Amino acid sequence: MSAESRFIFLYVTPPPPPRPPPAPGSAGRGAAPPAGRPPRRGRSVSPKGHSGWTPWLYLLPALVLLAGLLVYPIYQLGLISFLEYTQAQVSGGEPTTFKGFDNYATLFNDSQFWQVLLATVLFAAACVVSTLVVGCAMAVLLTRIRALPRLALMMAALGAWATPAITGSTVWVFLFDPDFGPVNKVLGLGDFSWTYGRYSAFALVLLEVLWCSFPFVMVTVYAGIRAIPTEVLEAASLDGASQWRIWRTIMAPMLKPILIVVTIQSIIWDFKVFTQIYVMTNGGGIAGQNLVLNVYAYQKAFASSQYSLGSAIGVVMLVILLAVTLVYLRLVRRQGEEL
Repeated sequence: MSAESRFIFLYVTPPPPPRPPPAPGSAGRGAAPPAGRPPRRGRSVSPKGHSGWTPWLYLLPALVLLAGLLVYPIYQLGLISFLEYTQAQVSGGEPTTFKGFDNYATLFNDSQFWQVLLATVLFAAACVVSTLVVGCAMAVLLTRIRALPRLALMMAALGAWATPAITGSTVWVFLFDPDFGPVNKVLGLGDFSWTYGRYSAFALVLLEVLWCSFPFVMVTVYAGIRAIPTEVLEAASLDGASQWRIWRTIMAPMLKPILIVVTIQSIIWDFKVFTQIYVMTNGGGIAGQNLVLNVYAYQKAFASSQYSLGSAIGVVMLVILLAVTLVYLRLVRRQGEEL
Protein backbone atom coordinates (compact mmCIF):
# COMPACT_ATOMS: atom_id res chain seq x y z
CA MET A 1 0.00 0.00 0.00
CA SER A 2 1.39 3.39 -1.04
CA ALA A 3 1.66 6.38 1.30
CA GLU A 4 -1.28 8.12 -0.42
CA SER A 5 -3.55 5.04 -0.07
CA ARG A 6 -2.55 4.69 3.61
CA PHE A 7 -3.50 8.34 4.24
CA ILE A 8 -6.91 7.92 2.55
CA PHE A 9 -7.61 4.74 4.61
CA LEU A 10 -6.81 6.44 7.92
CA TYR A 11 -8.86 9.48 7.01
CA VAL A 12 -11.97 7.52 5.97
CA THR A 13 -11.96 4.86 8.75
CA PRO A 14 -14.04 6.12 11.74
CA PRO A 15 -12.52 5.97 15.20
CA PRO A 16 -13.63 3.14 17.53
CA PRO A 17 -16.65 3.96 19.76
CA PRO A 18 -15.80 5.03 23.33
CA ARG A 19 -15.96 2.37 26.00
CA PRO A 20 -18.99 2.80 28.34
CA PRO A 21 -18.16 3.76 31.94
CA PRO A 22 -18.26 0.97 34.53
CA ALA A 23 -21.49 0.51 36.44
CA PRO A 24 -21.58 1.75 40.04
CA GLY A 25 -20.05 -0.81 42.33
CA SER A 26 -18.46 -2.79 39.52
CA ALA A 27 -15.00 -1.82 40.71
CA GLY A 28 -15.59 -3.79 43.90
CA ARG A 29 -16.18 -7.44 44.42
CA GLY A 30 -17.39 -8.32 40.89
CA ALA A 31 -14.76 -6.40 38.89
CA ALA A 32 -12.27 -8.27 36.74
CA PRO A 33 -8.62 -8.11 37.83
CA PRO A 34 -6.25 -5.88 35.84
CA ALA A 35 -4.60 -7.36 32.78
CA GLY A 36 -1.39 -9.18 33.48
CA ARG A 37 -2.08 -9.55 37.22
CA PRO A 38 -3.60 -12.79 38.57
CA PRO A 39 -6.47 -12.49 41.07
CA ARG A 40 -5.47 -12.62 44.70
CA ARG A 41 -6.36 -15.67 46.69
CA GLY A 42 -5.98 -16.65 50.31
CA ARG A 43 -5.81 -14.26 53.26
CA SER A 44 -6.55 -10.58 52.78
CA VAL A 45 -3.76 -8.04 52.98
CA SER A 46 -4.22 -4.42 53.99
CA PRO A 47 -2.89 -1.57 51.77
CA LYS A 48 0.13 -1.24 54.06
CA GLY A 49 1.03 -4.87 53.56
CA HIS A 50 -0.13 -6.14 56.97
CA SER A 51 -2.05 -9.37 57.32
CA GLY A 52 -5.64 -9.39 58.54
CA TRP A 53 -4.47 -11.30 61.62
CA THR A 54 -2.15 -8.51 62.76
CA PRO A 55 -4.69 -6.78 65.09
CA TRP A 56 -5.48 -10.11 66.74
CA LEU A 57 -1.78 -10.68 67.41
CA TYR A 58 -1.67 -7.39 69.31
CA LEU A 59 -4.78 -8.38 71.25
CA LEU A 60 -3.54 -11.90 72.00
CA PRO A 61 -1.89 -11.14 75.40
CA ALA A 62 -5.03 -9.38 76.66
CA LEU A 63 -7.24 -12.20 75.35
CA VAL A 64 -5.10 -14.82 77.10
CA LEU A 65 -5.31 -12.85 80.35
CA LEU A 66 -9.09 -12.46 80.05
CA ALA A 67 -9.45 -16.17 79.30
CA GLY A 68 -7.56 -17.01 82.48
CA LEU A 69 -9.45 -14.54 84.65
CA LEU A 70 -12.96 -14.97 83.19
CA VAL A 71 -13.45 -17.97 80.92
CA TYR A 72 -11.90 -20.60 83.17
CA PRO A 73 -13.65 -19.46 86.39
CA ILE A 74 -16.98 -19.31 84.56
CA TYR A 75 -16.35 -22.83 83.26
CA GLN A 76 -15.60 -24.08 86.77
CA LEU A 77 -18.69 -22.31 88.12
CA GLY A 78 -20.91 -23.98 85.55
CA LEU A 79 -19.26 -27.37 86.10
CA ILE A 80 -19.76 -27.33 89.88
CA SER A 81 -23.41 -26.34 89.41
CA PHE A 82 -24.03 -29.71 87.72
CA LEU A 83 -22.31 -31.77 90.43
CA GLU A 84 -23.03 -32.97 93.94
CA TYR A 85 -20.41 -30.82 95.65
CA THR A 86 -20.69 -30.35 99.40
CA GLN A 87 -18.26 -30.41 102.30
CA ALA A 88 -18.13 -34.21 102.06
CA GLN A 89 -16.84 -34.02 98.49
CA VAL A 90 -14.41 -31.20 99.32
CA SER A 91 -12.85 -33.17 102.17
CA GLY A 92 -12.68 -36.33 100.04
CA GLY A 93 -15.05 -38.35 102.23
CA GLU A 94 -17.48 -38.99 99.37
CA PRO A 95 -16.99 -39.12 95.61
CA THR A 96 -18.22 -36.31 93.41
CA THR A 97 -21.31 -37.29 91.41
CA PHE A 98 -22.99 -35.72 88.41
CA LYS A 99 -26.52 -34.46 89.14
CA GLY A 100 -27.39 -32.68 85.90
CA PHE A 101 -30.07 -30.05 86.38
CA ASP A 102 -31.13 -31.31 89.82
CA ASN A 103 -29.44 -28.37 91.55
CA TYR A 104 -31.33 -25.91 89.35
CA ALA A 105 -34.59 -27.76 89.99
CA THR A 106 -33.97 -27.57 93.74
CA LEU A 107 -33.19 -23.88 93.43
CA PHE A 108 -36.24 -23.02 91.34
CA ASN A 109 -38.55 -24.95 93.66
CA ASP A 110 -37.34 -22.93 96.63
CA SER A 111 -39.74 -20.07 97.38
CA GLN A 112 -37.01 -18.12 99.17
CA PHE A 113 -35.00 -17.96 95.95
CA TRP A 114 -37.83 -16.18 94.12
CA GLN A 115 -38.32 -13.76 97.00
CA VAL A 116 -34.62 -12.94 97.02
CA LEU A 117 -34.59 -12.58 93.23
CA LEU A 118 -37.49 -10.11 93.32
CA ALA A 119 -35.85 -8.12 96.11
CA THR A 120 -32.57 -8.05 94.17
CA VAL A 121 -34.22 -6.78 90.98
CA LEU A 122 -36.16 -4.04 92.78
CA PHE A 123 -33.18 -2.97 94.87
CA ALA A 124 -30.85 -2.89 91.84
CA ALA A 125 -33.39 -0.90 89.81
CA ALA A 126 -33.72 1.69 92.59
CA CYS A 127 -29.93 1.96 92.86
CA VAL A 128 -29.45 2.35 89.10
CA VAL A 129 -32.13 5.03 88.73
CA SER A 130 -30.88 6.95 91.77
CA THR A 131 -27.26 6.76 90.61
CA LEU A 132 -28.08 7.98 87.10
CA VAL A 133 -30.28 10.85 88.31
CA VAL A 134 -27.81 12.10 90.92
CA GLY A 135 -24.77 11.56 88.70
CA CYS A 136 -26.27 13.41 85.72
CA ALA A 137 -27.51 16.25 87.95
CA MET A 138 -24.07 16.65 89.51
CA ALA A 139 -22.44 16.58 86.06
CA VAL A 140 -24.67 19.44 84.91
CA LEU A 141 -23.90 21.28 88.16
CA LEU A 142 -20.16 21.00 87.46
CA THR A 143 -20.69 22.93 84.23
CA ARG A 144 -22.46 25.77 86.08
CA ILE A 145 -20.05 26.51 88.94
CA ARG A 146 -16.64 28.15 89.02
CA ALA A 147 -13.32 26.38 88.84
CA LEU A 148 -12.49 26.24 92.57
CA PRO A 149 -15.89 24.87 93.75
CA ARG A 150 -15.85 22.47 90.80
CA LEU A 151 -12.43 21.15 91.83
CA ALA A 152 -13.53 20.74 95.44
CA LEU A 153 -16.69 18.89 94.42
CA MET A 154 -14.83 16.57 92.09
CA MET A 155 -12.18 15.78 94.71
CA ALA A 156 -14.85 14.99 97.30
CA ALA A 157 -16.76 12.79 94.86
CA LEU A 158 -13.65 10.95 93.72
CA GLY A 159 -12.73 10.39 97.37
CA ALA A 160 -16.06 8.68 97.92
CA TRP A 161 -15.58 6.65 94.75
CA ALA A 162 -12.09 5.51 95.79
CA THR A 163 -13.17 4.47 99.29
CA PRO A 164 -13.27 0.64 99.66
CA ALA A 165 -16.77 -0.75 100.00
CA ILE A 166 -16.14 -2.32 103.39
CA THR A 167 -14.72 0.94 104.76
CA GLY A 168 -17.61 3.02 103.44
CA SER A 169 -20.16 0.54 104.76
CA THR A 170 -18.61 0.58 108.23
CA VAL A 171 -18.59 4.38 108.31
CA TRP A 172 -22.24 4.55 107.26
CA VAL A 173 -23.24 2.05 109.93
CA PHE A 174 -21.54 4.25 112.52
CA LEU A 175 -23.21 7.43 111.19
CA PHE A 176 -26.67 5.83 111.51
CA ASP A 177 -25.98 3.93 114.72
CA PRO A 178 -28.99 4.22 117.11
CA ASP A 179 -26.75 4.83 120.16
CA PHE A 180 -23.69 6.77 118.95
CA GLY A 181 -24.55 7.87 115.42
CA PRO A 182 -24.74 11.63 114.76
CA VAL A 183 -27.57 11.29 112.21
CA ASN A 184 -30.18 10.20 114.74
CA LYS A 185 -29.12 12.99 117.09
CA VAL A 186 -29.37 15.65 114.38
CA LEU A 187 -32.74 14.36 113.14
CA GLY A 188 -34.06 13.77 116.66
CA LEU A 189 -34.85 10.10 116.04
CA GLY A 190 -33.61 8.86 119.40
CA ASP A 191 -32.65 5.20 119.38
CA PHE A 192 -34.30 4.40 116.03
CA SER A 193 -32.55 1.43 114.40
CA TRP A 194 -32.20 1.80 110.64
CA THR A 195 -31.16 -1.83 110.15
CA TYR A 196 -34.05 -3.37 112.11
CA GLY A 197 -36.79 -2.79 109.55
CA ARG A 198 -36.58 -4.31 106.10
CA TYR A 199 -37.27 -1.19 104.05
CA SER A 200 -35.24 1.16 106.25
CA ALA A 201 -32.27 -1.20 105.97
CA PHE A 202 -32.59 -1.36 102.19
CA ALA A 203 -32.88 2.45 102.11
CA LEU A 204 -29.73 2.81 104.19
CA VAL A 205 -27.79 0.45 101.91
CA LEU A 206 -29.16 2.27 98.86
CA LEU A 207 -27.81 5.58 100.19
CA GLU A 208 -24.36 4.06 100.69
CA VAL A 209 -24.37 2.49 97.21
CA LEU A 210 -25.47 5.82 95.76
CA TRP A 211 -22.73 7.65 97.67
CA CYS A 212 -19.95 5.46 96.25
CA SER A 213 -21.42 5.01 92.73
CA PHE A 214 -22.60 8.40 91.49
CA PRO A 215 -19.04 9.82 91.03
CA PHE A 216 -18.44 7.42 88.12
CA VAL A 217 -21.59 8.65 86.37
CA MET A 218 -20.81 12.27 87.23
CA VAL A 219 -17.26 12.24 85.83
CA THR A 220 -18.22 10.29 82.70
CA VAL A 221 -21.23 12.43 81.85
CA TYR A 222 -19.33 15.63 82.65
CA ALA A 223 -16.62 14.64 80.17
CA GLY A 224 -19.32 14.05 77.55
CA ILE A 225 -20.95 17.43 78.24
CA ARG A 226 -17.62 19.20 77.82
CA ALA A 227 -17.34 17.62 74.37
CA ILE A 228 -20.65 19.16 73.23
CA PRO A 229 -20.08 22.35 71.17
CA THR A 230 -20.79 25.41 73.30
CA GLU A 231 -22.44 27.14 70.34
CA VAL A 232 -25.30 24.62 70.44
CA LEU A 233 -25.98 25.20 74.14
CA GLU A 234 -25.69 28.99 73.80
CA ALA A 235 -28.13 28.99 70.89
CA ALA A 236 -30.64 27.01 72.92
CA SER A 237 -30.27 29.42 75.85
CA LEU A 238 -30.79 32.43 73.57
CA ASP A 239 -33.96 30.80 72.23
CA GLY A 240 -35.31 30.73 75.78
CA ALA A 241 -34.98 26.99 76.48
CA SER A 242 -34.90 26.03 80.14
CA GLN A 243 -32.13 23.91 81.64
CA TRP A 244 -34.39 20.87 81.79
CA ARG A 245 -35.35 21.26 78.12
CA ILE A 246 -31.71 21.75 77.10
CA TRP A 247 -30.85 18.52 78.89
CA ARG A 248 -33.83 16.60 77.47
CA THR A 249 -33.63 17.75 73.84
CA ILE A 250 -29.93 18.48 73.32
CA MET A 251 -27.61 16.99 75.93
CA ALA A 252 -29.30 13.62 76.49
CA PRO A 253 -29.55 12.68 72.76
CA MET A 254 -25.92 13.69 72.17
CA LEU A 255 -24.80 11.83 75.30
CA LYS A 256 -26.75 8.69 74.48
CA PRO A 257 -23.72 6.41 73.87
CA ILE A 258 -22.19 7.54 77.18
CA LEU A 259 -25.47 7.08 79.04
CA ILE A 260 -25.74 3.56 77.63
CA VAL A 261 -22.30 2.66 78.97
CA VAL A 262 -22.91 4.05 82.47
CA THR A 263 -26.36 2.42 82.61
CA ILE A 264 -25.01 -1.03 81.76
CA GLN A 265 -22.14 -0.60 84.21
CA SER A 266 -24.54 0.48 86.95
CA ILE A 267 -26.85 -2.48 86.30
CA ILE A 268 -23.94 -4.93 86.58
CA TRP A 269 -22.51 -3.32 89.72
CA ASP A 270 -25.79 -2.82 91.57
CA PHE A 271 -27.21 -6.23 90.70
CA LYS A 272 -24.26 -8.00 92.32
CA VAL A 273 -23.98 -5.86 95.46
CA PHE A 274 -22.51 -7.94 98.28
CA THR A 275 -20.27 -6.02 100.67
CA GLN A 276 -22.73 -3.26 101.55
CA ILE A 277 -25.58 -5.67 102.29
CA TYR A 278 -23.39 -8.12 104.19
CA VAL A 279 -21.70 -5.50 106.39
CA MET A 280 -24.58 -3.09 107.00
CA THR A 281 -27.29 -5.71 107.64
CA ASN A 282 -25.02 -8.22 109.39
CA GLY A 283 -25.25 -10.91 106.74
CA GLY A 284 -28.68 -10.26 105.25
CA GLY A 285 -30.80 -8.75 108.00
CA ILE A 286 -33.10 -10.31 110.58
CA ALA A 287 -34.34 -13.71 109.33
CA GLY A 288 -32.83 -12.96 105.91
CA GLN A 289 -35.19 -10.07 105.19
CA ASN A 290 -32.49 -8.10 103.37
CA LEU A 291 -30.96 -10.87 101.32
CA VAL A 292 -29.88 -10.29 97.72
CA LEU A 293 -28.69 -12.94 95.29
CA ASN A 294 -24.99 -12.48 95.99
CA VAL A 295 -25.42 -12.79 99.76
CA TYR A 296 -27.88 -15.66 99.26
CA ALA A 297 -25.31 -17.52 97.13
CA TYR A 298 -22.66 -16.91 99.80
CA GLN A 299 -24.90 -18.34 102.50
CA LYS A 300 -25.72 -21.41 100.43
CA ALA A 301 -22.12 -22.05 99.38
CA PHE A 302 -20.15 -21.28 102.56
CA ALA A 303 -22.57 -21.11 105.48
CA SER A 304 -24.44 -24.27 104.42
CA SER A 305 -21.54 -25.89 102.51
CA GLN A 306 -23.80 -26.43 99.50
CA TYR A 307 -21.26 -25.31 96.93
CA SER A 308 -23.22 -26.69 94.00
CA LEU A 309 -26.32 -24.63 94.90
CA GLY A 310 -24.18 -21.53 95.37
CA SER A 311 -22.65 -22.11 91.93
CA ALA A 312 -26.10 -22.54 90.41
CA ILE A 313 -27.14 -19.16 91.84
CA GLY A 314 -24.00 -17.64 90.34
CA VAL A 315 -24.84 -19.07 86.92
CA VAL A 316 -28.39 -17.70 87.16
CA MET A 317 -27.02 -14.25 87.99
CA LEU A 318 -24.63 -14.42 85.03
CA VAL A 319 -27.44 -15.37 82.64
CA ILE A 320 -29.70 -12.59 83.94
CA LEU A 321 -27.00 -9.95 83.53
CA LEU A 322 -26.14 -11.12 80.02
CA ALA A 323 -29.81 -11.14 79.04
CA VAL A 324 -30.44 -7.65 80.42
CA THR A 325 -27.36 -6.26 78.66
CA LEU A 326 -28.21 -7.87 75.31
CA VAL A 327 -31.85 -6.77 75.44
CA TYR A 328 -30.84 -3.22 76.31
CA LEU A 329 -28.34 -3.05 73.45
CA ARG A 330 -30.89 -4.52 71.03
CA LEU A 331 -33.47 -1.90 71.97
CA VAL A 332 -30.92 0.84 71.46
CA ARG A 333 -29.91 -0.49 68.05
CA ARG A 334 -33.54 -0.63 66.97
CA GLN A 335 -33.69 3.10 67.59
CA GLY A 336 -30.84 3.60 65.12
CA GLU A 337 -28.05 4.33 67.58
CA GLU A 338 -24.63 3.06 66.55
CA LEU A 339 -22.41 1.98 69.42
